[in-house]
Amino acid sequence: MTDIPLNPFILVDGSAYLFRAYHALPPLVNVEGVPTGAVFGVLNMIKRLQKDYKGAQIIVVVDPKGGTFRHELYDGYKSDRGAMPDDLAIQIPLVHEAIVALGLPLLIEPGYEADDVIASLVNMRGKQSVLISTLDKDL
Repeated sequence: MTDIPLNPFILVDGSAYLFRAYHALPPLVNVEGVPTGAVFGVLNMIKRLQKDYKGAQIIVVVDPKGGTFRHELYDGYKSDRGAMPDDLAIQIPLVHEAIVALGLPLLIEPGYEADDVIASLVNMRGKQSVLISTLDKDL
């Protein structure tokens, strides 16, 4: 097992965090009735990383709205997945806003999934330590 430095460079798969939080928590809403469960869950996971790795540089990477180059390569890409639930979709801008409010960089690269951006960033780091925080089994 590789030792993780005290202050690693951390890449967070924000899209995986979002889906995990949405499915793991009961439906929560604010006083105005706006769904907030996924926002609450994502922020708790990020704050846990900040607590466990004080001083680490954390970058949150999320999928762009719309398709990616993978959809152009294969028309059936992710065609077996249903539409995103409305109560999750409404939370995406709230999650993005909260991440920025925490002072963390939010990376959204049009045409590329978060997985691809994370892999590219790891490759760019060369031999420098990188910790990838994701719940995506195929990253």
